[in-house]
Amino acid sequence: MQTDPLLLDRARKMRRQMTEPETRLWLALRGRRFHNTKFTRQVTIGPYIADFCARSAHLIIEVDGDTHTDQARDDRRTSWLSAQGFRVLRFTNADVMMNLDGVLQMIAVALTTAPHPTLSPEGRGL
Repeated sequence: MQTDPLLLDRARKMRRQMTEPETRLWLALRGRRFHNTKFTRQVTIGPYIADFCARSAHLIIEVDGDTHTDQARDDRRTSWLSAQGFRVLRFTNADVMMNLDGVLQMIAVALTTAPHPTLSPEGRGL
């Protein structure tokens, strides 16, 4: 599936214009600094742009700012990403700004626990 060029352009712009909470979290995650895991930022996955993604761990981290007021839309997005095999962790800007250590602890737990099982086409598990 080809990624929409407009979505790719938007992701590039978002990389250059990160919010302060995104920048703080990125400084902790980048360059395999955190649990020796490679994170990328503003990653296009299907019709969405994930704030941070550790593909090897099938983990997406979203930092939700003031624009995330539509819970139903966020739930649909999380459901779609989960259906693609990703776990999604969501944090608010305030979480990152006031409790970065707690945010990093939750990410560490997600990285060190087994992902949710994937069902086979017959529904019998792995």
